[in-house]
Amino acid sequence: MRRVVVTGMGAITPIGLSVDEFWNGIKESKVGIGPITKFETGDFKVKLAAEVKDFNAKDFMDGKAAKRMELFSQYAVAAAKEAMEQSGLDMEKEDPYRVGIAIGSGTGSLQTIERNSLRIQTKGINRMEPLAVPMMISNMAAGNVSIYFGLKGKSINVVTACASGNHNIGEAYRTIQYGDADVMLAGGTESTVCPVGMGGFNSLTALNTTDDATRASIPFDKERGGFVLGEGAGVVVLEELEHAKARGAKILAEVIGYGATSDAYHITSPSEDGMGAAKAMMFAMDDAGIKPSDVDYINAHGTSTHHNDLFETRAIKVAFGDAQNKPLVSSTKSMVGHLLGAAGGVEFITCVKSIQEGYVHENVGLQQVDDDEDFTLNYVKDQGVNMDVNVCMSNSLGFGGHNATIIVKKYAE
Repeated sequence: MRRVVVTGMGAITPIGLSVDEFWNGIKESKVGIGPITKFETGDFKVKLAAEVKDFNAKDFMDGKAAKRMELFSQYAVAAAKEAMEQSGLDMEKEDPYRVGIAIGSGTGSLQTIERNSLRIQTKGINRMEPLAVPMMISNMAAGNVSIYFGLKGKSINVVTACASGNHNIGEAYRTIQYGDADVMLAGGTESTVCPVGMGGFNSLTALNTTDDATRASIPFDKERGGFVLGEGAGVVVLEELEHAKARGAKILAEVIGYGATSDAYHITSPSEDGMGAAKAMMFAMDDAGIKPSDVDYINAHGTSTHHNDLFETRAIKVAFGDAQNKPLVSSTKSMVGHLLGAAGGVEFITCVKSIQEGYVHENVGLQQVDDDEDFTLNYVKDQGVNMDVNVCMSNSLGFGGHNATIIVKKYAE
């Protein structure tokens, strides 16, 4: 099977509108959570979210094109543009049918649904927006990236809720490994900070209702009380190694493993024994040909909900066995909240930057690790760690029991 490397990255996040801005925020332990500004919260119990700030689509794309996209598609195109520019990929020199897309969104545009539901109620069915469907459906992020850059290869949108980003990167990796494409743009995007999105998760009692932004998203902390809804996009350029070398591309890291499973347990809760997520990690390590002791850092799904943090911790302990205390563990969601379908893409970028710069960020806001006897992993607390990072694992777990693990390592000939 062919080797797959990373040659470009792009990010739109609550702490920065580029990979550099995002990573600087990570190193500064910047928390991108604050009062909701995108709608009037009124009687909503939840008042905080991790919103993308100061985003203007016209800074990233043609204004006419932007008008035909909802925010989640705009975020995807903006992140893809940065990734393409960093990769140096010249589509005039490429076979467009060998360059594909795997960009997921867990929900598509809830905003389109809100607007048009109101129109039906107040003005009648014939007053729906003409582009309601193509602006709403979740595959349009991948579709718009394909159209914008002229990419004619495989174009897919794996929708697995909060695991969407990782699954899309994993499936893009497999696509290149097996020769169906030479290059894939992969990752996830999401924009659900709106009444339907916030109300739905609030009704599940999944969100933290605190008004203290510094204590809102605190994975693995004894006082954690739910996740914080976030938004953004993370897109990377994955490329077959020899193709990248032939065009003189700068190689950022190498993808070496992918594992995916299902809990077959519950629509919202992970399996209590963690076996589904554990198997995804074990399959990814087998795919990569590495041992648990080879992993330096785990970017945990770490949502700051009681069940996720406990059951993911159990899963890591099962998957890593005697080596469970070797890797450092932290969750990027402590700074950017839960980006849902975009989480895996942004957290993959975090892993690549950790490898490049030899830095592992802390769980920001983690004051007291849960005193449950299961919480014995090497959680990064108080400050980040400067260290040589060779192998990173990134976990994503989605509603419905979807589990996806990606392993990335420092590139070496």
